[in-house]
Amino acid sequence: MLRLIVQRLLALIPLLFIVSVMTFSFTSLLPSDPVDLILGETGTQEQHEMLRERMGLNEPIVVRYVQWLGRAVQGDLGTSFFNSVSVSTALMQRLPVTLSLTLVSALIAVVVGVAAGIAAALRPRSLIDRLATVGATFGQAIPNFWFGLLLVAIFAVNLRWFPATGFSPLSASPVDWLRSVTLPAIALGLSSSAAIARQVRSAMVGVLQQDYIRAARAQGLSSRRVILKHALTNAMVPVVAVLSFQITVLLGGALIVEQVFAINGLGTLAIGAVRQQDIPMIQGLVLVMVGLVVVVQLATDVIYGLLNPKARPS
Repeated sequence: MLRLIVQRLLALIPLLFIVSVMTFSFTSLLPSDPVDLILGETGTQEQHEMLRERMGLNEPIVVRYVQWLGRAVQGDLGTSFFNSVSVSTALMQRLPVTLSLTLVSALIAVVVGVAAGIAAALRPRSLIDRLATVGATFGQAIPNFWFGLLLVAIFAVNLRWFPATGFSPLSASPVDWLRSVTLPAIALGLSSSAAIARQVRSAMVGVLQQDYIRAARAQGLSSRRVILKHALTNAMVPVVAVLSFQITVLLGGALIVEQVFAINGLGTLAIGAVRQQDIPMIQGLVLVMVGLVVVVQLATDVIYGLLNPKARPS
């Protein structure tokens, strides 16, 4: 298992290099000039030239990339074109917010999805199974931002149980943090829980028909032990792959849900950077998101190896 982790971490280096080259190249092809966006129409030609030289935009793209890469390997991703804020500092400030939202929504998706899938699999073609199937279909069809607005209208505006907008850090107040993250996490985790429920139901139905499950029941083991220890453990092997994809989807969906609840995470930072064409910020965001996806894939490989010994590297 340690060998697998080392291999994945080493593979991250060329991946980030390729992503940085592509991101740097694509951002250089943007039609708008950052200098024109900063100075506007009132700037003189001398001001344009001075600002372009200060930002290093007079250099060829290869020279600019080599200079940026040299700073990036030292942890310096540059400075924002518009507010002179360090890109690394801005990302580190917003990253815990997005990670909190993603992790809580993933927990909700797993708990709800696995519970619904098990309930449906234990009684195939029953009312519970049909309700779970219909609920999963609606869950995957409803956009998370629309569901977020619905939650705000009901639980924040009418009932006033949760705040409608904003985010409270966990270090400041765990209770306020939980209240601020509950509604966006539910809105974000709904569609993922639906996908997980469908996969768990399908896998559990197949596992419960295996001979070793019948043998476990014949030995007098309790239904809870048979389901949780034997059936669910084997059924979770294909579910892990779906869970990995869903966590990646949650990371992308968090960027949209943050706008609905006015949460200052990576989503707000990304949309602002794209609107302003803040090239250093865009490059830093892309690298961070790619790194997060690779970490999720690594965690998935480790969990898959723990559940399925045959998948472990020799």
